[in-house]
Amino acid sequence: MIEFKNKILFVGYGAVAECTLPILFKHIKVPAKNVTVMDFENRAAKLKQWTSKGVRFVRDRVTEENMGTLLAKHVGAGDLLIDLAWNIDALEILQWCRDHGVLYINTSTELWDPYASGPNAHPTTKTLYWRHMNLRRMIAKWEGKGATAVIEHGANPGLISHFVKQGLLDIGASLIAEKKVKGAKAEKIAQLSAELSFNHLARELGVKVIHCSERDTQITDQPKQVDEFVNTWSIEGFREEGTTTAEMGWGTHEKQLPKLAYQHKDGPRNQICLARMGINTWVRSWVPDYTIHGMVVRHGEAFTISDKLTVWDGKKAVYRPTMHYAYCPCDEAIASLNEMRGYNYKLNENQRIMNDEITGGADILGALIMGHDYNSWWVGSDLSIEQSRKLVPHQNATTMQVAISVVAASMWMMENPAEGIRVPDELPHDYILKTAMPYMGRWISKAKDWTPLQNRETVFKGYNKPDLDLKDPWQFKNFLLTDDAG
Repeated sequence: MIEFKNKILFVGYGAVAECTLPILFKHIKVPAKNVTVMDFENRAAKLKQWTSKGVRFVRDRVTEENMGTLLAKHVGAGDLLIDLAWNIDALEILQWCRDHGVLYINTSTELWDPYASGPNAHPTTKTLYWRHMNLRRMIAKWEGKGATAVIEHGANPGLISHFVKQGLLDIGASLIAEKKVKGAKAEKIAQLSAELSFNHLARELGVKVIHCSERDTQITDQPKQVDEFVNTWSIEGFREEGTTTAEMGWGTHEKQLPKLAYQHKDGPRNQICLARMGINTWVRSWVPDYTIHGMVVRHGEAFTISDKLTVWDGKKAVYRPTMHYAYCPCDEAIASLNEMRGYNYKLNENQRIMNDEITGGADILGALIMGHDYNSWWVGSDLSIEQSRKLVPHQNATTMQVAISVVAASMWMMENPAEGIRVPDELPHDYILKTAMPYMGRWISKAKDWTPLQNRETVFKGYNKPDLDLKDPWQFKNFLLTDDAG
């Protein structure tokens, strides 16, 4: 436990914040009277156990007009702002925190109105890449680092970056231990591992593709009703990120762009996007212990992981893996998405976050690292609802993985308060995992001889002509589910 004598402000008290608050008090010694929770909904009943101990609840909403005045009432220099709301412009709140010396953490890079550009805006302007470039332009104008701010540090983005680092180290160690690599190559892998030179290590291992592969198997005894959207985490957040462009880090090994792909014209150009919704772009992936069909929902890790794993020769990227999300949500959420499609993507007003009514299942979340001598390696968390409830009563496995990530990063910030803006990949993975591991359920790090071409038979073999590359299994086209190659 670390001690923090300053103030902490939670902005937003949804499912993730509800799970984060009790974990925070387990790991951070802070007076309850120093913690304030702000939400535009009346959360007094949910917060009663905490307000009775001294936590303050403020019913208010951060807006474009009142942000500076409202935040200044609750936090100042040396304090911590935990942003778990949605649709607060990241650039504006980051600038405010820097100007006022406030530590800051969020789980996604957001805008005041993500739909303001309208349906006809160019696909690249709808991307997280676009937001990151705007952020970089803002930071370039600053002098000195300023107060620490960690952006996009939930489960994914967030923990997944640390999973990838640990997975690369585990692959290297296993190859050497099993003598699959010898001599100079083994020495180089060992050296790069010791140096934590993850981009060069990934290249030396032969990594071609990385998925953030997730399967949510949590089930409920209260089935989804007609005209109801049911999920295990933020519903508006899921709709917003899922109904915009599919987005992915694009590897240097890829031979051709997929249909509807658009490239960026400035910055590191490590990503592409598709003029197609993420929830309607499906790929084959794998979690222990079966193949899944996952959605390429845009996420921050597709930018930061592919960016940090790039090897540059001057201004030329000579190595980079393809990296993206492959998300298979819980069955109730899949049914909700199907219904939402029928309503032309208008979100149901009747919404429910599954929690106490969950009767079983787990959230299986990890990094599927592919292309090396094992073919695939999966590293991550298999957290059951039963394990989650033992850790924090009334919480589900999905929010647990986000909450512990927020707390772990907050602890690092408190110990490193003047590091400026950091993305997850710039935090020490061992520090974060040491704190998070007791909340991960069954930790898995193992090889799997899997490629997207395995067991890809169709009942119409010989009558359709799937566009597959049978010589190179790691091409994106082999993962993508299409009408002729499902």
